[in-house]
Amino acid sequence: MGAGTLLCIAAPTLPLLVAGRFLQGVSSAVFALAYIVLSENLQARLFGTSVGIIAAINGGVGGVDGYVGGLMAETLGFRSIFVVVLVLTAVAAACILKIVPKGRPQGVRGAMDWWGAGSLSVFLVFITYFVSGGSAAGWTAPSTLALLAGTVASFAAFWMIEKKRSHPLIAVHHLRSRQVWPVIATTVLTLAGIFAVINFTVVLLSQDIHEGFGLSASVSALLFLTPAALIGVFAAPLAGWLADRRGWIKTLRAGTGLSLACAIIAATFSDNQVAVLIAVAALGIFYNGFFLTAINGLSVLLSPKEAPAALPGINGASFGTGASLGVVLVAPFAAQATSAGYATALWISVAITAAAFIVSLFVAAPKGESL
Repeated sequence: MGAGTLLCIAAPTLPLLVAGRFLQGVSSAVFALAYIVLSENLQARLFGTSVGIIAAINGGVGGVDGYVGGLMAETLGFRSIFVVVLVLTAVAAACILKIVPKGRPQGVRGAMDWWGAGSLSVFLVFITYFVSGGSAAGWTAPSTLALLAGTVASFAAFWMIEKKRSHPLIAVHHLRSRQVWPVIATTVLTLAGIFAVINFTVVLLSQDIHEGFGLSASVSALLFLTPAALIGVFAAPLAGWLADRRGWIKTLRAGTGLSLACAIIAATFSDNQVAVLIAVAALGIFYNGFFLTAINGLSVLLSPKEAPAALPGINGASFGTGASLGVVLVAPFAAQATSAGYATALWISVAITAAAFIVSLFVAAPKGESL
């Protein structure tokens, strides 16, 4: 984060700025590491609440960070944002050195599986470009079919590599188990459905002066982005507290199911600003709070004991995959800038989120927890 931020501050060209942003993006892996450190060093009754706090911060500092950043960019220039980030990064580094316990997760053995990580990265690149390319060029276009072939081939290569490794990134028998694949699939599908609602379709709908609500960018952010993030700051720790006491699976299913209900309301009343506002704000409780906390906690609790970082890491990568998938699927319809187009985009998100809820029913319960 520090290196990428310095590059962004000094970048004289757009490619260097993008390179700095890439380095900043790599630092998002610290969230998966944070969950693992918490599970290793806290009592079980404190783990859920702590995961909720991290999930709340990950979802945005009260929803005002984006708004404040926009004001800074308008008044002081966009590089001022990176200066603030650099200061916060230095503070974070000092806290890590002083507070975070040293050592490694219990039960870990062997070396890093670079072949597995590399082949998995290739697969993620291919599937991302396949989805975006299919949305733009058509699902039967030669370029899209070539990307599909690359996606299948790269996943097959990852599977074969992991079968032959003595210490794989994650053993293939775990990928087939209910402890792993439903968690990953639920993350991808829920992010695809809900992220597209909050961060894409509703944003376009709220700012459309002809077929939408005709709000300015700043007012749109304050009404439709800030409330959900602000509510999530309080809902996420509460969700973690409930997960510790009522069960992680119940919290996950409640979050996914009620997020689906919010998406249905937004799609049904897409021409009603108040209804959409209430539905998106409620997602601050059920998506930012319940779902994100439960899925992050479960990724730690259900990860194979011999590879405790495997599922949190793969699940973390699934967030970006799901978010991009959702946007590219609804973009052709939302981009029509018509009432019917926005409604169709929202109903596509409903269908994806419904699939996420169904898949969440297959997630295995952590040890000692009943379904």
